[in-house]
Amino acid sequence: MSQALHPMLNIAVKAARTAGSIINRAALDLEVLKVGSKGPNDFVSEVDQAAEQAIIGTLLEAYPGHGILAEESGRTHGAKHSDYVWIIDPLDGTTNFLHGFPVYAVSIALAYRGQVQQAVVYDPTRNDLFYASKGRGAFLNDRRLRVSKRTRLSDALVGTGFPFRKGDNFKRYVKMFEEVMQSCAGLRRPGAAALDLCYVAAGYYDGFFETGLNPWDAAAGALIITEAGGLVGNFTGESDFLYQREIVAGNPKVYGQMVQILAPYTRVIKEDAAAEGPLSAAAAGLAAADATAAVLEAGGESPAAPAAPAAAAKKAVRIRKAAATPEGDDAPM
Repeated sequence: MSQALHPMLNIAVKAARTAGSIINRAALDLEVLKVGSKGPNDFVSEVDQAAEQAIIGTLLEAYPGHGILAEESGRTHGAKHSDYVWIIDPLDGTTNFLHGFPVYAVSIALAYRGQVQQAVVYDPTRNDLFYASKGRGAFLNDRRLRVSKRTRLSDALVGTGFPFRKGDNFKRYVKMFEEVMQSCAGLRRPGAAALDLCYVAAGYYDGFFETGLNPWDAAAGALIITEAGGLVGNFTGESDFLYQREIVAGNPKVYGQMVQILAPYTRVIKEDAAAEGPLSAAAAGLAAADATAAVLEAGGESPAAPAAPAAAAKKAVRIRKAAATPEGDDAPM
């Protein structure tokens, strides 16, 4: 990579590539994998767990004082009350991986006080590295990414993800699917949300929407989109999507048209952020994630998702280039 990366992003890239090597080796002999189930149609393999351990080991070796929020191990690793929280999905698209369908990725994001600052999504089958630092733009390998320039939803290619867990609201989704499908040029569902979001940033898709996503599915891809000039929010167009289990993204024109269609389907529960008390934004976000995980374990959809981190802005806006800041370990990014 030609441009100098932020040191924390460099560590995330190292961790993602290490996990990608584990995944690629395992892909050569899928028959011997041990596979467990978190619920109907929701699988976890020993590869997910090995990749996650490798990522966490790499990150905590470099930054032992940071917090961790990871798909398979939750918050059992890292510092519990750090302003810095790594949000990790070691293998997004496990079902694809287990079938040898080559659409899956490693997703790593770093949030500082509830705001994502660094993001990496690595596609090990293509050796494609998507990455972004807040205020510095988004890249695929060495190429700067920009969202597409299409202005009409009727010309747009839109990505989505189908609900698949027991307790997901299928009927609600089918109504959304029908409306969007009849309004756009085409709908795609490859099966790895982290990559779908990167495809919006790269301009392959003009828009994307999904329900039921967890923070580790969307944290990295969302920053990559905003740094590529796109918008990300919940179905009513506000930026508190990360812990709300609904997301819409796109170039600015297509995003606005998709929000008009999806707003009636929102399930976001508005709460006064001030009522959360003295929690830091990062802690508030992690508490929300814990509540979401508890609902999932109970086998239900989250009808009353917790409020987003208090630091989140109310409206989704394009992130502007930030002034240069110190790059020491403890400096805000």
